[in-house]
Amino acid sequence: MSSLQAKLQHRYALSEKGAQDMMKAFVSVTISDLVLMFPVWMLYFLVRDYLQGTMAGRGVFYLIGCLLCLALIAITTLIQYRATFLATYVESGVRRIALAEQLRKIPLSFFGKKDLSDLTSAIMSDCATMETASSHYVPELVGSCISTTLIAIGTFFMNWKMAIAALWVLPVSFLIVGCSRKVQKSLSKKQMKLKMDCADGIQECLETVRDLRANNAQAEYMEGLEGKIRAVEKHALTTELGTAVFVGGAQMILKLGIATVALTGGILLVRGEIDVLTFFVFLLLVSRMYDPLQVALQNLAAIISTGVQSEILSAKIQTGADTMDPAGYDIEFSHVGFSYDNQDTVLKDVTFTAKQGEVTALIGPSGGGKTTVSRLASRFWDIHKGKITVGGMDISTIDPETLMSLYAIVFQDVTLFNNTVMENIRIGRQDATDEEVLAAAKLAHCDEFAEKLPNGWQTMIGENGSELSGGERQRISIARAFLKDAPIILLDEATASLDVDNETMIQESLSKLIRNKTVMIIAHRMRTVADSDKIVVLKDGVVAEQGTPAELEAKDSIYRHMKATQMEAAGWTL
Repeated sequence: MSSLQAKLQHRYALSEKGAQDMMKAFVSVTISDLVLMFPVWMLYFLVRDYLQGTMAGRGVFYLIGCLLCLALIAITTLIQYRATFLATYVESGVRRIALAEQLRKIPLSFFGKKDLSDLTSAIMSDCATMETASSHYVPELVGSCISTTLIAIGTFFMNWKMAIAALWVLPVSFLIVGCSRKVQKSLSKKQMKLKMDCADGIQECLETVRDLRANNAQAEYMEGLEGKIRAVEKHALTTELGTAVFVGGAQMILKLGIATVALTGGILLVRGEIDVLTFFVFLLLVSRMYDPLQVALQNLAAIISTGVQSEILSAKIQTGADTMDPAGYDIEFSHVGFSYDNQDTVLKDVTFTAKQGEVTALIGPSGGGKTTVSRLASRFWDIHKGKITVGGMDISTIDPETLMSLYAIVFQDVTLFNNTVMENIRIGRQDATDEEVLAAAKLAHCDEFAEKLPNGWQTMIGENGSELSGGERQRISIARAFLKDAPIILLDEATASLDVDNETMIQESLSKLIRNKTVMIIAHRMRTVADSDKIVVLKDGVVAEQGTPAELEAKDSIYRHMKATQMEAAGWTL
Protein backbone atom coordinates (compact mmCIF):
# COMPACT_ATOMS: atom_id res chain seq x y z
CA MET A 1 0.00 0.00 0.00
CA SER A 2 1.38 3.40 -1.02
CA SER A 3 1.78 6.19 1.52
CA LEU A 4 -0.70 8.34 -0.47
CA GLN A 5 -3.29 5.57 -0.36
CA ALA A 6 -2.78 5.13 3.38
CA LYS A 7 -3.17 8.87 3.98
CA LEU A 8 -6.37 8.98 1.95
CA GLN A 9 -7.78 6.03 3.88
CA HIS A 10 -7.08 7.69 7.21
CA ARG A 11 -8.10 11.24 6.25
CA TYR A 12 -11.40 10.34 4.58
CA ALA A 13 -12.29 7.06 6.35
CA LEU A 14 -11.99 5.08 3.10
CA SER A 15 -11.64 1.39 2.48
CA GLU A 16 -8.58 0.16 0.58
CA LYS A 17 -10.61 -0.02 -2.64
CA GLY A 18 -12.11 3.40 -1.91
CA ALA A 19 -8.64 4.94 -1.67
CA GLN A 20 -7.63 3.26 -4.93
CA ASP A 21 -10.78 4.56 -6.63
CA MET A 22 -10.03 8.08 -5.39
CA MET A 23 -6.56 7.95 -6.94
CA LYS A 24 -8.17 6.80 -10.20
CA ALA A 25 -10.51 9.79 -9.89
CA PHE A 26 -7.48 12.08 -9.66
CA VAL A 27 -6.21 10.72 -12.96
CA SER A 28 -9.59 10.90 -14.68
CA VAL A 29 -10.19 14.53 -13.61
CA THR A 30 -6.68 15.49 -14.74
CA ILE A 31 -7.21 13.93 -18.16
CA SER A 32 -10.66 15.55 -18.46
CA ASP A 33 -9.20 19.00 -17.67
CA LEU A 34 -6.42 18.51 -20.22
CA VAL A 35 -8.87 17.41 -22.89
CA LEU A 36 -10.80 20.64 -22.34
CA MET A 37 -7.70 22.46 -23.58
CA PHE A 38 -8.03 20.82 -27.02
CA PRO A 39 -10.56 23.40 -28.27
CA VAL A 40 -8.06 26.12 -27.28
CA TRP A 41 -5.43 24.57 -29.51
CA MET A 42 -7.92 24.14 -32.35
CA LEU A 43 -8.67 27.86 -32.08
CA TYR A 44 -4.91 28.54 -32.06
CA PHE A 45 -4.43 26.65 -35.32
CA LEU A 46 -7.45 28.41 -36.83
CA VAL A 47 -6.09 31.88 -35.98
CA ARG A 48 -2.61 30.93 -37.17
CA ASP A 49 -3.92 29.73 -40.55
CA TYR A 50 -6.04 32.86 -40.88
CA LEU A 51 -3.12 35.21 -40.15
CA GLN A 52 -0.82 33.28 -42.48
CA GLY A 53 -3.45 33.01 -45.22
CA THR A 54 -3.37 29.21 -45.31
CA MET A 55 -7.08 28.57 -44.66
CA ALA A 56 -7.72 27.08 -48.07
CA GLY A 57 -8.38 23.32 -47.96
CA ARG A 58 -8.28 23.19 -44.16
CA GLY A 59 -12.04 22.89 -43.65
CA VAL A 60 -12.02 19.08 -43.38
CA PHE A 61 -9.17 19.25 -40.82
CA TYR A 62 -11.10 21.60 -38.57
CA LEU A 63 -14.33 19.64 -38.97
CA ILE A 64 -12.61 16.41 -37.95
CA GLY A 65 -10.82 18.26 -35.16
CA CYS A 66 -14.09 19.63 -33.76
CA LEU A 67 -15.76 16.22 -33.89
CA LEU A 68 -12.72 14.64 -32.25
CA CYS A 69 -12.77 17.26 -29.47
CA LEU A 70 -16.45 16.65 -28.84
CA ALA A 71 -15.91 12.88 -28.75
CA LEU A 72 -12.93 13.12 -26.38
CA ILE A 73 -14.78 15.51 -24.06
CA ALA A 74 -17.80 13.19 -23.97
CA ILE A 75 -15.67 10.08 -23.29
CA THR A 76 -13.51 11.69 -20.60
CA THR A 77 -16.57 13.22 -18.92
CA LEU A 78 -18.19 9.79 -18.77
CA ILE A 79 -15.00 8.24 -17.37
CA GLN A 80 -14.73 11.04 -14.82
CA TYR A 81 -18.34 10.52 -13.76
CA ARG A 82 -17.81 6.80 -13.26
CA ALA A 83 -14.52 7.34 -11.41
CA THR A 84 -15.89 9.99 -9.07
CA PHE A 85 -19.63 9.83 -8.55
CA LEU A 86 -20.40 6.13 -9.08
CA ALA A 87 -17.32 4.97 -7.17
CA THR A 88 -18.12 7.41 -4.37
CA TYR A 89 -21.68 6.15 -3.98
CA VAL A 90 -20.40 2.59 -3.68
CA GLU A 91 -17.77 3.66 -1.15
CA SER A 92 -20.36 5.62 0.83
CA GLY A 93 -22.37 2.43 1.26
CA VAL A 94 -19.22 0.56 2.30
CA ARG A 95 -18.39 3.30 4.81
CA ARG A 96 -21.82 3.17 6.43
CA ILE A 97 -21.70 -0.62 6.66
CA ALA A 98 -18.21 -0.42 8.16
CA LEU A 99 -19.49 2.04 10.77
CA ALA A 100 -22.40 -0.26 11.60
CA GLU A 101 -20.12 -3.30 11.88
CA GLN A 102 -17.75 -1.31 14.08
CA LEU A 103 -20.62 -0.25 16.33
CA ARG A 104 -21.48 -3.92 16.89
CA LYS A 105 -18.02 -4.60 18.30
CA ILE A 106 -17.38 -1.46 20.34
CA PRO A 107 -17.88 -1.88 24.10
CA LEU A 108 -20.86 -0.08 25.61
CA SER A 109 -18.49 2.19 27.52
CA PHE A 110 -17.97 4.03 24.23
CA PHE A 111 -21.66 4.84 23.96
CA GLY A 112 -21.61 6.26 27.46
CA LYS A 113 -19.54 9.15 26.08
CA LYS A 114 -21.87 9.78 23.15
CA ASP A 115 -25.52 10.57 22.72
CA LEU A 116 -27.86 9.60 19.92
CA SER A 117 -27.39 12.83 17.97
CA ASP A 118 -23.58 12.36 17.92
CA LEU A 119 -23.86 8.83 16.52
CA THR A 120 -26.56 9.81 14.04
CA SER A 121 -24.35 12.66 12.82
CA ALA A 122 -21.37 10.32 12.42
CA ILE A 123 -23.32 7.71 10.48
CA MET A 124 -25.50 10.00 8.35
CA SER A 125 -24.30 13.62 8.16
CA ASP A 126 -20.57 12.90 8.23
CA CYS A 127 -20.94 10.13 5.66
CA ALA A 128 -22.84 12.52 3.40
CA THR A 129 -20.10 15.15 3.87
CA MET A 130 -17.42 12.61 3.02
CA GLU A 131 -19.46 11.56 0.01
CA THR A 132 -19.44 15.14 -1.29
CA ALA A 133 -15.73 15.53 -0.54
CA SER A 134 -14.88 12.29 -2.35
CA SER A 135 -16.98 13.04 -5.42
CA HIS A 136 -16.42 16.81 -5.75
CA TYR A 137 -13.86 18.54 -3.56
CA VAL A 138 -10.82 16.28 -3.52
CA PRO A 139 -10.73 14.85 -7.08
CA GLU A 140 -11.51 18.19 -8.70
CA LEU A 141 -8.92 20.02 -6.59
CA VAL A 142 -6.16 17.48 -7.22
CA GLY A 143 -7.07 17.09 -10.89
CA SER A 144 -7.09 20.86 -11.42
CA CYS A 145 -3.71 21.26 -9.73
CA ILE A 146 -2.07 18.48 -11.77
CA SER A 147 -3.50 19.62 -15.11
CA THR A 148 -2.63 23.26 -14.38
CA THR A 149 0.92 22.27 -13.45
CA LEU A 150 1.33 20.41 -16.76
CA ILE A 151 -0.08 23.34 -18.73
CA ALA A 152 2.13 25.77 -16.80
CA ILE A 153 5.23 23.76 -17.71
CA GLY A 154 4.21 24.00 -21.37
CA THR A 155 3.81 27.77 -21.21
CA PHE A 156 7.44 28.19 -20.11
CA PHE A 157 8.53 26.58 -23.38
CA MET A 158 6.51 29.17 -25.30
CA ASN A 159 7.72 32.30 -23.45
CA TRP A 160 8.94 32.33 -19.87
CA LYS A 161 8.14 36.00 -19.29
CA MET A 162 4.52 35.54 -20.34
CA ALA A 163 4.38 32.32 -18.28
CA ILE A 164 5.44 34.15 -15.10
CA ALA A 165 2.90 36.92 -15.83
CA ALA A 166 0.18 34.27 -16.09
CA LEU A 167 1.20 32.03 -13.19
CA TRP A 168 2.34 34.29 -10.35
CA VAL A 169 -1.23 34.59 -9.10
CA LEU A 170 -1.60 30.83 -8.52
CA PRO A 171 0.62 30.38 -5.43
CA VAL A 172 -0.63 33.69 -3.99
CA SER A 173 -4.29 32.64 -4.35
CA PHE A 174 -3.75 29.21 -2.84
CA LEU A 175 -1.67 30.72 -0.04
CA ILE A 176 -4.53 33.06 0.89
CA VAL A 177 -7.00 30.18 1.14
CA GLY A 178 -4.42 28.04 2.96
CA CYS A 179 -3.95 30.76 5.56
CA SER A 180 -7.65 30.54 6.36
CA ARG A 181 -7.20 27.04 7.80
CA LYS A 182 -7.12 28.10 11.44
CA VAL A 183 -10.10 30.44 11.08
CA GLN A 184 -12.18 27.90 9.17
CA LYS A 185 -11.40 25.09 11.61
CA SER A 186 -12.45 27.27 14.52
CA LEU A 187 -15.67 28.34 12.81
CA SER A 188 -16.50 24.78 11.72
CA LYS A 189 -15.85 23.38 15.18
CA LYS A 190 -18.15 25.93 16.79
CA GLN A 191 -20.79 25.35 14.10
CA MET A 192 -20.72 21.60 14.75
CA LYS A 193 -21.09 22.16 18.49
CA LEU A 194 -24.07 24.44 17.97
CA LYS A 195 -25.68 21.90 15.64
CA MET A 196 -25.16 19.14 18.21
CA ASP A 197 -26.68 21.30 20.95
CA CYS A 198 -29.64 22.05 18.71
CA ALA A 199 -30.13 18.38 17.78
CA ASP A 200 -29.87 17.40 21.45
CA GLY A 201 -32.47 20.01 22.34
CA ILE A 202 -34.91 18.81 19.69
CA GLN A 203 -34.43 15.18 20.70
CA GLU A 204 -34.85 16.00 24.38
CA CYS A 205 -38.00 17.98 23.61
CA LEU A 206 -39.55 15.01 21.79
CA GLU A 207 -38.59 12.59 24.55
CA THR A 208 -39.82 14.77 27.43
CA VAL A 209 -42.90 16.35 25.87
CA ARG A 210 -45.15 14.57 28.40
CA ASP A 211 -43.24 15.97 31.38
CA LEU A 212 -43.07 19.43 29.84
CA ARG A 213 -46.83 19.52 29.42
CA ALA A 214 -47.42 18.09 32.90
CA ASN A 215 -45.39 20.93 34.40
CA ASN A 216 -46.56 23.70 32.04
CA ALA A 217 -42.96 24.18 30.94
CA GLN A 218 -43.50 24.09 27.16
CA ALA A 219 -43.20 27.83 26.59
CA GLU A 220 -40.00 28.21 28.58
CA TYR A 221 -38.40 25.14 26.98
CA MET A 222 -39.40 26.16 23.44
CA GLU A 223 -37.93 29.60 24.05
CA GLY A 224 -34.59 28.01 24.91
CA LEU A 225 -34.81 25.67 21.91
CA GLU A 226 -35.59 28.58 19.61
CA GLY A 227 -32.46 30.30 20.93
CA LYS A 228 -30.38 27.27 19.98
CA ILE A 229 -31.88 27.21 16.47
CA ARG A 230 -31.21 30.93 16.02
CA ALA A 231 -27.64 30.45 17.22
CA VAL A 232 -27.09 27.79 14.53
CA GLU A 233 -28.56 30.07 11.88
CA LYS A 234 -26.51 33.08 12.96
CA HIS A 235 -23.24 31.20 13.17
CA ALA A 236 -23.88 29.51 9.81
CA LEU A 237 -23.93 32.97 8.21
CA THR A 238 -20.74 33.90 10.07
CA THR A 239 -19.05 30.69 8.88
CA GLU A 240 -20.07 31.29 5.26
CA LEU A 241 -18.88 34.90 5.43
CA GLY A 242 -15.57 33.86 6.99
CA THR A 243 -14.96 31.39 4.16
CA ALA A 244 -16.15 33.82 1.47
CA VAL A 245 -13.70 36.52 2.58
CA PHE A 246 -10.70 34.29 1.92
CA VAL A 247 -12.05 32.49 -1.17
CA GLY A 248 -13.42 35.67 -2.72
CA GLY A 249 -10.13 37.49 -2.10
CA ALA A 250 -8.14 34.63 -3.64
CA GLN A 251 -10.40 34.58 -6.71
CA MET A 252 -9.94 38.34 -7.18
CA ILE A 253 -6.16 37.87 -7.06
CA LEU A 254 -6.54 35.08 -9.62
CA LYS A 255 -8.35 37.42 -12.00
CA LEU A 256 -5.39 39.81 -11.82
CA GLY A 257 -3.50 37.22 -13.84
CA ILE A 258 -5.50 38.17 -16.93
CA ALA A 259 -4.53 41.81 -16.46
CA THR A 260 -0.84 41.02 -15.95
CA VAL A 261 -0.84 38.78 -19.04
CA ALA A 262 -2.45 41.53 -21.10
CA LEU A 263 -0.07 44.19 -19.75
CA THR A 264 3.07 42.06 -20.09
CA GLY A 265 1.99 40.81 -23.52
CA GLY A 266 1.35 44.35 -24.76
CA ILE A 267 4.82 45.49 -23.63
CA LEU A 268 6.56 42.45 -25.17
CA LEU A 269 4.53 42.83 -28.35
CA VAL A 270 5.60 46.48 -28.72
CA ARG A 271 9.22 45.47 -28.12
CA GLY A 272 8.91 42.73 -30.75
CA GLU A 273 9.78 39.93 -28.31
CA ILE A 274 6.57 38.03 -29.10
CA ASP A 275 4.20 37.95 -32.03
CA VAL A 276 0.44 38.51 -32.07
CA LEU A 277 -0.26 34.78 -32.21
CA THR A 278 1.69 34.06 -29.02
CA PHE A 279 -0.05 36.95 -27.29
CA PHE A 280 -3.41 35.57 -28.40
CA VAL A 281 -2.58 32.05 -27.21
CA PHE A 282 -1.66 33.22 -23.72
CA LEU A 283 -4.88 35.19 -23.43
CA LEU A 284 -6.80 32.05 -24.41
CA LEU A 285 -4.82 29.89 -21.99
CA VAL A 286 -5.31 32.07 -18.94
CA SER A 287 -9.02 32.52 -19.60
CA ARG A 288 -9.40 28.74 -19.77
CA MET A 289 -6.87 27.87 -17.06
CA TYR A 290 -8.29 30.16 -14.36
CA ASP A 291 -11.87 28.84 -14.59
CA PRO A 292 -11.22 25.40 -13.01
CA LEU A 293 -8.83 27.01 -10.53
CA GLN A 294 -11.59 29.26 -9.19
CA VAL A 295 -13.57 26.12 -8.41
CA ALA A 296 -10.39 24.54 -7.01
CA LEU A 297 -10.05 27.41 -4.52
CA GLN A 298 -13.61 26.78 -3.32
CA ASN A 299 -12.85 23.06 -3.06
CA LEU A 300 -9.70 23.75 -1.06
CA ALA A 301 -11.68 25.85 1.41
CA ALA A 302 -14.30 23.10 1.66
CA ILE A 303 -11.64 20.44 2.29
CA ILE A 304 -10.06 22.55 5.03
CA SER A 305 -13.39 22.85 6.85
CA THR A 306 -14.38 19.24 6.23
CA GLY A 307 -13.73 16.80 9.05
CA VAL A 308 -14.72 13.15 9.51
CA GLN A 309 -15.94 11.55 12.70
CA SER A 310 -13.44 8.70 12.45
CA GLU A 311 -13.64 8.22 16.22
CA ILE A 312 -16.01 5.31 15.68
CA LEU A 313 -13.75 3.59 13.16
CA SER A 314 -10.66 4.16 15.31
CA ALA A 315 -12.32 3.07 18.57
CA LYS A 316 -10.97 -0.03 20.24
CA ILE A 317 -13.19 -3.02 19.54
CA GLN A 318 -13.84 -6.12 21.61
CA THR A 319 -12.31 -9.25 20.15
CA GLY A 320 -11.96 -12.87 21.19
CA ALA A 321 -12.31 -16.50 20.19
CA ASP A 322 -15.36 -17.59 18.19
CA THR A 323 -15.51 -20.94 19.98
CA MET A 324 -15.66 -21.87 23.65
CA ASP A 325 -15.83 -24.93 25.87
CA PRO A 326 -16.94 -23.90 29.37
CA ALA A 327 -16.63 -26.29 32.30
CA GLY A 328 -20.05 -25.45 33.67
CA TYR A 329 -21.56 -21.99 33.97
CA ASP A 330 -20.31 -20.57 37.27
CA ILE A 331 -19.63 -16.83 37.05
CA GLU A 332 -16.64 -15.76 39.11
CA PHE A 333 -15.55 -12.19 39.82
CA SER A 334 -11.98 -11.96 41.07
CA HIS A 335 -10.78 -8.57 42.39
CA VAL A 336 -12.64 -6.73 39.62
CA GLY A 337 -12.23 -2.98 39.22
CA PHE A 338 -14.03 -0.74 36.74
CA SER A 339 -14.48 2.96 36.03
CA TYR A 340 -16.30 4.96 33.40
CA ASP A 341 -14.01 6.91 31.07
CA ASN A 342 -11.11 5.90 33.36
CA GLN A 343 -12.32 8.58 35.79
CA ASP A 344 -15.42 7.73 37.80
CA THR A 345 -14.62 4.56 39.76
CA VAL A 346 -17.67 2.34 40.07
CA LEU A 347 -16.18 -0.97 41.26
CA LYS A 348 -13.02 -1.18 43.35
CA ASP A 349 -12.32 -4.78 44.38
CA VAL A 350 -15.32 -7.00 43.73
CA THR A 351 -14.96 -10.73 44.39
CA PHE A 352 -17.78 -13.29 44.50
CA THR A 353 -19.05 -16.39 42.69
CA ALA A 354 -22.50 -16.95 41.21
CA LYS A 355 -22.82 -20.74 41.02
CA GLN A 356 -24.70 -22.80 38.49
CA GLY A 357 -28.01 -24.07 39.83
CA GLU A 358 -28.28 -21.20 42.28
CA VAL A 359 -29.91 -17.79 42.34
CA THR A 360 -27.45 -15.04 43.28
CA ALA A 361 -29.11 -11.76 44.19
CA LEU A 362 -27.30 -8.43 43.94
CA ILE A 363 -28.68 -5.80 46.29
CA GLY A 364 -27.53 -2.59 47.90
CA PRO A 365 -28.04 1.17 47.87
CA SER A 366 -28.52 2.97 44.54
CA GLY A 367 -25.21 3.68 42.83
CA GLY A 368 -23.49 0.74 44.51
CA GLY A 369 -22.63 -0.92 41.19
CA LYS A 370 -25.28 -3.66 40.91
CA THR A 371 -26.24 -3.01 37.28
CA THR A 372 -22.60 -2.46 36.37
CA VAL A 373 -21.73 -5.92 37.72
CA SER A 374 -24.40 -7.55 35.54
CA ARG A 375 -23.15 -5.66 32.47
CA LEU A 376 -19.56 -6.67 33.14
CA ALA A 377 -20.60 -10.30 33.60
CA SER A 378 -21.96 -10.32 30.04
CA ARG A 379 -19.00 -8.29 28.71
CA PHE A 380 -21.03 -5.28 27.69
CA TRP A 381 -18.04 -3.42 29.06
CA ASP A 382 -14.46 -4.57 29.62
CA ILE A 383 -13.03 -4.43 33.11
CA HIS A 384 -9.94 -2.40 33.98
CA LYS A 385 -8.47 -4.80 36.50
CA GLY A 386 -9.13 -8.25 37.90
CA LYS A 387 -10.73 -11.15 36.08
CA ILE A 388 -14.21 -12.47 35.26
CA THR A 389 -14.66 -16.12 34.28
CA VAL A 390 -17.60 -18.19 33.09
CA GLY A 391 -17.11 -21.92 33.50
CA GLY A 392 -13.41 -21.27 34.03
CA MET A 393 -13.06 -19.23 30.80
CA ASP A 394 -11.79 -15.67 30.96
CA ILE A 395 -14.61 -13.78 29.20
CA SER A 396 -12.14 -11.16 27.89
CA THR A 397 -10.78 -13.86 25.56
CA ILE A 398 -14.18 -14.70 24.05
CA ASP A 399 -15.88 -12.81 21.25
CA PRO A 400 -18.82 -10.86 22.77
CA GLU A 401 -21.36 -12.23 20.28
CA THR A 402 -20.20 -15.78 20.97
CA LEU A 403 -20.33 -15.15 24.71
CA MET A 404 -23.86 -13.75 24.50
CA SER A 405 -25.12 -17.14 23.31
CA LEU A 406 -24.78 -18.20 26.97
CA TYR A 407 -26.91 -15.36 28.35
CA ALA A 408 -30.58 -14.49 28.53
CA ILE A 409 -31.02 -10.96 29.90
CA VAL A 410 -34.08 -9.09 31.08
CA PHE A 411 -33.28 -5.41 31.49
CA GLN A 412 -35.02 -2.94 33.74
CA ASP A 413 -35.40 -0.59 30.75
CA VAL A 414 -37.05 -2.66 28.06
CA THR A 415 -36.29 -1.94 24.40
CA LEU A 416 -38.90 -2.98 21.86
CA PHE A 417 -39.03 -2.48 18.10
CA ASN A 418 -41.72 -1.12 15.85
CA ASN A 419 -42.81 -4.59 14.81
CA THR A 420 -45.39 -7.17 15.78
CA VAL A 421 -45.69 -8.74 19.21
CA MET A 422 -44.63 -12.06 17.71
CA GLU A 423 -41.46 -10.70 16.08
CA ASN A 424 -40.47 -8.73 19.17
CA ILE A 425 -40.47 -11.94 21.18
CA ARG A 426 -38.70 -13.87 18.40
CA ILE A 427 -35.65 -11.61 18.88
CA GLY A 428 -34.79 -13.95 21.76
CA ARG A 429 -34.06 -16.68 19.20
CA GLN A 430 -34.30 -15.77 15.54
CA ASP A 431 -34.78 -19.33 14.27
CA ALA A 432 -37.63 -20.14 16.66
CA THR A 433 -40.89 -21.44 15.20
CA ASP A 434 -44.20 -19.70 15.78
CA GLU A 435 -45.20 -22.49 18.16
CA GLU A 436 -42.04 -21.97 20.25
CA VAL A 437 -42.60 -18.22 20.33
CA LEU A 438 -46.19 -18.66 21.50
CA ALA A 439 -45.15 -21.16 24.18
CA ALA A 440 -42.58 -18.70 25.58
CA ALA A 441 -45.12 -15.87 25.39
CA LYS A 442 -47.67 -17.83 27.39
CA LEU A 443 -45.09 -18.61 30.08
CA ALA A 444 -44.62 -14.84 30.43
CA HIS A 445 -48.41 -14.36 30.34
CA CYS A 446 -48.21 -12.26 27.18
CA ASP A 447 -51.33 -13.99 25.84
CA GLU A 448 -53.44 -12.09 28.38
CA PHE A 449 -52.97 -8.83 26.47
CA ALA A 450 -51.75 -9.92 23.02
CA GLU A 451 -54.93 -11.78 22.12
CA LYS A 452 -56.98 -8.68 22.95
CA LEU A 453 -55.03 -6.49 20.50
CA PRO A 454 -56.66 -5.58 17.13
CA ASN A 455 -54.55 -8.06 15.14
CA GLY A 456 -53.57 -10.34 17.97
CA TRP A 457 -49.96 -11.50 17.89
CA GLN A 458 -49.46 -9.71 14.55
CA THR A 459 -50.31 -6.27 15.95
CA MET A 460 -47.69 -3.57 15.42
CA ILE A 461 -46.77 -2.17 18.83
CA GLY A 462 -45.24 1.17 17.77
CA GLU A 463 -41.81 2.65 18.38
CA ASN A 464 -40.31 1.08 21.52
CA GLY A 465 -43.68 -0.52 22.27
CA SER A 466 -45.48 2.81 22.63
CA GLU A 467 -48.86 1.06 22.22
CA LEU A 468 -48.27 -1.12 25.30
CA SER A 469 -48.17 -0.49 29.03
CA GLY A 470 -44.98 -0.79 31.07
CA GLY A 471 -45.99 -4.18 32.45
CA GLU A 472 -46.88 -5.51 28.99
CA ARG A 473 -43.54 -4.37 27.60
CA GLN A 474 -41.75 -6.06 30.49
CA ARG A 475 -43.59 -9.33 29.85
CA ILE A 476 -42.42 -9.33 26.23
CA SER A 477 -38.85 -8.92 27.48
CA ILE A 478 -39.31 -11.85 29.88
CA ALA A 479 -40.79 -13.93 27.05
CA ARG A 480 -37.59 -13.36 25.07
CA ALA A 481 -35.60 -14.85 27.94
CA PHE A 482 -37.94 -17.87 28.07
CA LEU A 483 -37.52 -18.34 24.32
CA LYS A 484 -33.73 -18.11 24.36
CA ASP A 485 -33.49 -20.61 27.25
CA ALA A 486 -29.79 -19.83 27.82
CA PRO A 487 -27.73 -21.42 30.64
CA ILE A 488 -27.08 -18.05 32.32
CA ILE A 489 -29.90 -15.65 33.19
CA LEU A 490 -29.46 -12.02 34.25
CA LEU A 491 -32.55 -10.32 35.66
CA ASP A 492 -32.31 -6.57 36.28
CA GLU A 493 -35.49 -5.59 38.14
CA ALA A 494 -37.29 -7.98 35.80
CA THR A 495 -40.65 -7.77 37.57
CA ALA A 496 -40.48 -4.14 38.74
CA SER A 497 -43.13 -2.96 36.25
CA LEU A 498 -45.60 -5.74 37.05
CA ASP A 499 -48.52 -5.73 39.44
CA VAL A 500 -48.52 -8.14 42.36
CA ASP A 501 -50.68 -10.81 40.69
CA ASN A 502 -48.65 -10.87 37.46
CA GLU A 503 -45.39 -10.76 39.40
CA THR A 504 -46.39 -13.84 41.35
CA MET A 505 -47.38 -15.75 38.20
CA ILE A 506 -44.22 -14.82 36.33
CA GLN A 507 -42.05 -15.71 39.29
CA GLU A 508 -43.61 -19.17 39.20
CA SER A 509 -42.72 -19.40 35.50
CA LEU A 510 -39.22 -18.09 36.16
CA SER A 511 -38.70 -20.80 38.77
CA LYS A 512 -39.15 -23.36 35.98
CA LEU A 513 -36.81 -21.47 33.65
CA ILE A 514 -33.92 -21.17 36.09
CA ARG A 515 -33.59 -24.80 37.05
CA ASN A 516 -29.94 -25.92 36.89
CA LYS A 517 -28.93 -22.52 35.52
CA THR A 518 -26.77 -19.68 36.74
CA VAL A 519 -29.03 -16.84 37.76
CA MET A 520 -28.04 -13.32 38.80
CA ILE A 521 -30.89 -11.10 39.87
CA ILE A 522 -30.83 -7.39 40.69
CA ALA A 523 -33.68 -6.22 42.87
CA HIS A 524 -34.61 -3.43 45.25
CA ARG A 525 -37.62 -5.20 46.73
CA MET A 526 -36.35 -7.55 49.40
CA ARG A 527 -39.26 -9.95 49.03
CA THR A 528 -38.10 -10.62 45.47
CA VAL A 529 -34.75 -12.00 46.71
CA ALA A 530 -35.99 -13.67 49.90
CA ASP A 531 -35.83 -17.13 48.33
CA SER A 532 -32.47 -16.67 46.60
CA ASP A 533 -29.58 -19.01 47.40
CA LYS A 534 -27.05 -16.24 47.89
CA ILE A 535 -27.15 -12.49 48.42
CA VAL A 536 -24.27 -10.18 47.49
CA VAL A 537 -24.56 -6.70 48.96
CA LEU A 538 -22.75 -4.02 46.95
CA LYS A 539 -22.04 -0.66 48.51
CA ASP A 540 -19.68 2.08 47.27
CA GLY A 541 -18.23 -0.23 44.62
CA VAL A 542 -17.21 -3.09 46.93
CA VAL A 543 -18.81 -6.28 48.25
CA ALA A 544 -19.96 -5.13 51.68
CA GLU A 545 -21.34 -8.56 52.65
CA GLN A 546 -22.46 -11.85 51.11
CA GLY A 547 -24.18 -15.01 52.26
CA THR A 548 -27.58 -16.72 52.37
CA PRO A 549 -30.63 -14.67 53.36
CA ALA A 550 -30.76 -16.50 56.69
CA GLU A 551 -27.10 -15.84 57.44
CA LEU A 552 -27.37 -12.13 56.69
CA GLU A 553 -30.58 -11.71 58.63
CA ALA A 554 -29.05 -13.37 61.66
CA LYS A 555 -26.62 -10.49 62.10
CA ASP A 556 -26.73 -6.72 61.99
CA SER A 557 -26.35 -6.54 58.20
CA ILE A 558 -27.20 -4.09 55.45
CA TYR A 559 -29.62 -6.66 54.06
CA ARG A 560 -31.44 -6.90 57.41
CA HIS A 561 -31.67 -3.11 57.61
CA MET A 562 -32.99 -2.79 54.02
CA LYS A 563 -35.58 -5.49 54.64
CA ALA A 564 -36.78 -3.86 57.87
CA THR A 565 -36.99 -0.45 56.20
CA GLN A 566 -39.11 -1.82 53.36
CA MET A 567 -41.42 -3.60 55.79
CA GLU A 568 -42.00 -0.31 57.60
CA ALA A 569 -42.63 1.47 54.29
CA ALA A 570 -45.13 -1.21 53.27
CA GLY A 571 -47.43 -0.12 56.09
CA TRP A 572 -47.32 3.55 55.19
CA THR A 573 -50.58 5.20 54.06
CA LEU A 574 -51.73 8.70 53.23
